[in-house]
Amino acid sequence: MPPTDTGHPAVVDQEVLQAAEQAAKTYCRGDDHTMAAAARLRDGRIVTGLNAYHFTGGPCAELVVIGSAAAQGGYELDTIVAVGDGGRGVMPPCGRCRQVLLDYYPDITVIVAADDGRLAAVPVTRLLPGAYVWADHQPEP
Repeated sequence: MPPTDTGHPAVVDQEVLQAAEQAAKTYCRGDDHTMAAAARLRDGRIVTGLNAYHFTGGPCAELVVIGSAAAQGGYELDTIVAVGDGGRGVMPPCGRCRQVLLDYYPDITVIVAADDGRLAAVPVTRLLPGAYVWADHQPEP
């Protein structure tokens, strides 16, 4: 579901959430893979990925999902969510992931935990107000 323009959260995509939770439960092992993410592509497919933790700053699960989607011909993501291993639940994207999501998919909806603990699906722009928009600073062709 695309983000709403009303400022109200969109409906949480339960299938995407369940795919991320299942990936975390099934594949996250040890310190190397501690986060899972899932995204719904515009064509309806769901792609999952795990982070590759490394002290040098390996890729977050959201970035792995972007690459996995592209490797499957999916370049248009509608919704994304990340969850922690060990039942830690939905985790917000880090600053780097927020910026990448905004640059690649400015209309993407991100599932996050709200202040009251309930889940909300919000436009990435709400997670990164006043953001630097890379496309706005490129020379005209």
